[in-house]
Amino acid sequence: MTAAAPAGTGTIDTDVHCAPASLADLTPYFEPYWRTYVLEGGVSLSATQGLAYPPQAPTTATPEAREAGLTPARTVGDLRAHVLDPQGLRAALLTCTASFACNRNPYYEAALTRAVNDWMITEWLDADDRLRAGMVVPTLDTEAAVAEIERIGDDPRVVQVLLPTRTDAPWGNKRHRPLLRAAAEHGLVVGLHAWGRVGNAPTSSGLTHTYLEDYLANSQTIVQAQVASLVTEGVFAELPDLRVTLLESGFSWLPTLLWRFDKDWKGVWREVPWLDSKPSDVVRGHIRLTTNPAHLPRQATQVRQALDLLDAKAMLLYSSDHPHDHGTGHDRLVAALTPDERDAIFAGNAAEWYRLG
Repeated sequence: MTAAAPAGTGTIDTDVHCAPASLADLTPYFEPYWRTYVLEGGVSLSATQGLAYPPQAPTTATPEAREAGLTPARTVGDLRAHVLDPQGLRAALLTCTASFACNRNPYYEAALTRAVNDWMITEWLDADDRLRAGMVVPTLDTEAAVAEIERIGDDPRVVQVLLPTRTDAPWGNKRHRPLLRAAAEHGLVVGLHAWGRVGNAPTSSGLTHTYLEDYLANSQTIVQAQVASLVTEGVFAELPDLRVTLLESGFSWLPTLLWRFDKDWKGVWREVPWLDSKPSDVVRGHIRLTTNPAHLPRQATQVRQALDLLDAKAMLLYSSDHPHDHGTGHDRLVAALTPDERDAIFAGNAAEWYRLG
């Protein structure tokens, strides 16, 4: 099922996947040493990003995208022909997760993320002025991540720092603060996107044993832990201008998490003296969520109740998550929206959150 926006609406799509077909697409953007490292060492990109998107899994691509060979888009021409023009998009935010399953060499990871960013800027942003990008940064070397933000973070077409939700230490941890501070100081949103290194266990009890368990953990369990970490470890108290988007992570889980978060904070607030307001208020001020996947009930009245509990008009940003296929939940979401909610979710919220003018 294609989660497409109504054509001609000036919609802003906040999660459109692109990827190099292979490392050959990126080698022109590597420094000479790393070009040799890749070519002579036989290094390659994971075609399935560490099996996050198995080729034959129904969730990996919609039938339309699969038929067009967009799993995901490899060129701006394909994206223009199959997404930007048919949907009449005002803007689309590119998501390239090719570096998420990188090996554990921090120096190579820094070189790879630089190459991915330069490839996106040259091959995509320079080719279509409707495109914006989430830059990728190394996750094993905080200093290198900050340096990459300093290098390209002032490009107005780069509006986000893209990070995996699956990490060896949650993003609220003090060791990540320089990275988050650099993003905030450059006016960049931090986008936490589902998946990350497969070597990092996605659950508190260790590694998973099936793809289903892994899939659920990445889009539900881990992201909730990241929200709790960012709030309780004082990230937003220290960085009041920081904005965070939760990408491809669902949203219907948030109201129940915030209810329990507020309840427990009242009893143990002394553990977090820097948290001087309800966790739910902090989240609503600093975090937004994308509309795909939409895990919603089938009854329209229950969908409406879920959206009211969430405050969907304020909290959601439209995303097709192209080319991925998350079923019919997004259609039920769209059918339940009022005209004002639709205007906010499909365009207004993203324009304000990403400062698109």
